[in-house]
Amino acid sequence: MSLLYDSNFLTALSFAIFLGILYYAGVHRFLGKMLDDRADKIRADLDRARELREEAQGKFAEIERKRAEVDTIAEEIVTKAKADAEAAAAKADEDLKDSVARRLKAAEEQIALAEQQAVRQVQARAVEVAVAAAAAVLSEKMSDAAAGKLVDSAIKEVGQQLH
Repeated sequence: MSLLYDSNFLTALSFAIFLGILYYAGVHRFLGKMLDDRADKIRADLDRARELREEAQGKFAEIERKRAEVDTIAEEIVTKAKADAEAAAAKADEDLKDSVARRLKAAEEQIALAEQQAVRQVQARAVEVAVAAAAAVLSEKMSDAAAGKLVDSAIKEVGQQLH
């Protein structure tokens, strides 16, 4: 009977009875079910996380592919823009050369026209001076009767040339 007065023994016996009651009540099945449910939830979370990771990697790969495409397109656009700019510069240079050539030609034509006008003016002035000099010489050296004859013969010649 000395065991009934031992506190360690009574504590162990009480604990064993408590565990028996818990076993009889089915607490172990409830705890096992809770742990299994928790493990299933963790497993499902891990599977979902794995799926999300794979989906994220797929999207990342797609984004990287699209970025590479965009980079390629951007390079093509830049290359085309450079080529267009060079072509436009060449065209502008050619147009400028054509414009300068046209202006030079127009200036040369104006100079030639001015030269012709100047030559005509000089010739006209020379004729005027020659006529004035001839008139002065003739009026000094020619008599009125001889001048009248010259005028009459000039009128006849003009009349014959016109008819």
